[in-house]
Amino acid sequence: MMLQKKVLVEKMGFVESHKLMDGRLAICTVAVGFAMFALIWDYLKPFPNSRPVLIVCVLSYFFLMAILTLYTSYKEKGIFLVALQKDPAGVDPDNVLTISSYLKKYDDVYQLMVDYENGVKGSSRSGTLKHSVAKYFDENGVLCYNIYKSELKNLIDKLLNKKDD
Repeated sequence: MMLQKKVLVEKMGFVESHKLMDGRLAICTVAVGFAMFALIWDYLKPFPNSRPVLIVCVLSYFFLMAILTLYTSYKEKGIFLVALQKDPAGVDPDNVLTISSYLKKYDDVYQLMVDYENGVKGSSRSGTLKHSVAKYFDENGVLCYNIYKSELKNLIDKLLNKKDD
C-alpha cells in the first residue's frame, strides 16, 4: 500500500474512492469488448465476409484508446488517491481529498499536491509539499517513513483545520 494511502486510510480514517479508476476501467472494458466481438465475429464468418465488422471494431478500439489517453492526461492528471472523509451522521456530503504527485525527469524536487474540497460548503483549498527527494531517504537509500508521514500529516491537518473564507 502506498504511504499516502496508509497515512490517510489507516491512520486518519479516510475512505478511498475508486471512481477515478472505475472510469478508466470502463473505457478499457468497452474497448476490449469491441476487440472480443471482432474476434468472435471473424471466427464465425471468416475474413472476407467479416471485413466491414472488423473495420468498425478496429476503428472503435483505437478511438477508445484515444479517449483513454485523454482521460488519463486531463482527468486523472497524476492523481493516485481520492479519499473521502465521511460525515459521521451520514447526512452531509463527503469531504474529498485528492492527492497527486509530480517529479520532473532528471530533477530531485518532488511535488505532492493535496486538494481538499469541503462537501458541505462547496469550498476548496490546496497545499503542496515541494522538497528534494533526498530529504525523505537516508544515505542507504531507505525511505524515512516517519519524516514523510509527519510532513504529509501536517499538510493534511493544515488543510482540514483551516477556516473557510
